[in-house]
Amino acid sequence: MKRKTFIKTTAAFAAVTVINPLMSCKSDKKKIIEDLPQEPLRKNWAGNYTYKAKNLYEPETTEEVQKLVRELDAQKALGSKHCFNNIADSPLNQISTKNLNGIVALDEMNMTVTVGAGSKYGDFANELHEKGYALHNLASLPHISVAGACATATHGSGVTNGNLATAVAAIELVNGNGEIVTLKRGDEAFDGAVVNLGALGIITKMTLDIQKTFDVRQDVFQNLPLKSLKDNFDAILSGGYSVSLFTDWQNQNISQVWVKRRVDQEVKDLGSDYYGATAATRDLHPITELSAENCTAQMGVPGPWYDRLPHFKMGFTPSSGKELQSEFFIPREKALDAILALEKIGKQIKTQLMITEIRTIAADNLWMSPCYQQDCVAIHFTWEQHPEEVGALVKIIEKVLEPFNYRPHWGKVFAIDPTILHSRYSKYVEFLSLAKRLDPMGKFKNDYLDQNIYNA
Repeated sequence: MKRKTFIKTTAAFAAVTVINPLMSCKSDKKKIIEDLPQEPLRKNWAGNYTYKAKNLYEPETTEEVQKLVRELDAQKALGSKHCFNNIADSPLNQISTKNLNGIVALDEMNMTVTVGAGSKYGDFANELHEKGYALHNLASLPHISVAGACATATHGSGVTNGNLATAVAAIELVNGNGEIVTLKRGDEAFDGAVVNLGALGIITKMTLDIQKTFDVRQDVFQNLPLKSLKDNFDAILSGGYSVSLFTDWQNQNISQVWVKRRVDQEVKDLGSDYYGATAATRDLHPITELSAENCTAQMGVPGPWYDRLPHFKMGFTPSSGKELQSEFFIPREKALDAILALEKIGKQIKTQLMITEIRTIAADNLWMSPCYQQDCVAIHFTWEQHPEEVGALVKIIEKVLEPFNYRPHWGKVFAIDPTILHSRYSKYVEFLSLAKRLDPMGKFKNDYLDQNIYNA
């Protein structure tokens, strides 16, 4: 992929337009399957993965989801198609949650908002802001679905900010028997069900913690010397509500530092120097030479949380991104050493790399979260879409990171041996038991779960 195209892809999330008409949920099981028209090829947003599921259903109510779950065999929920692997695929049937969207309830007393599981953050963030409320964090792209982001522990950034799943106060799902299961924070299985990898059922609603709305300013600095990062690692990454480092692993240099600060908490001007990095004189794309047209406003201009915490704007129609992504979570106390180890193979990384982003994420208690009971630094790679070359490079990177007990992002490209992966999750056995309890017939199993979870 040409770098000129990256602005149209990285800033963009694609809603693939191959869509089936909603199948009747009033027919018997045989009719549901036999009457389905021939389905064109469906791909994820990046176009690197073609779904193998033969059938796609688009229910509009929880009751329709229940009926489908009862009548279909192998099946899997399909969200906003932003994963780069086969986690959302099924041997037979996909159930899209796209029509389960929007704000269902706003509970101002308990400071929560309930949304349909298929809602994308960008669909309701502005409405939430207009009512005077905010979420604690957002990912780089606001075009991802709530259920999918939480099921894979997708994250924003911040020393004190947990990933997006940590905002979940309750979930409603349809289990493998077609029954509605509601779990609230504090319930025995709740911490195991939020980051669920699609193994427990079809999520239909999610209740999220909210807070009073707030404004954020975003300041960007260029060319942070690697030596300065070594000497000031914690201070640099703690310098704002959310901080991101961007690098191409060349020239002992961090090309950009994005510092996002809440205006109600941090109003001091950072000046023209940030630990040796120089203040940008214009808005920047994470790849400096590309247009920042679709990036959120910088230069210290305050704006609402939903228009500053993501790197890319909500108010544009995203398009398909021809790229691959990998991401590895490192315990924070080991992160600097991990970064320095990767720096040594920077020339190899560069051969397939578009850009790397480095962020912090706070610890949580969600069983299958990469940040379970450990503060983390995430090292993210956006790759050219060359699957074989990237696959080989990911194996090299994982070998370098092996001493640091990394955990991969569940929705991206990784190669870790399942046995090692299981050993890095102390609640793996409990999660496996929960999956078997909520899906006793294995309806939600697929190749991804067979490889990474059920493979003992």
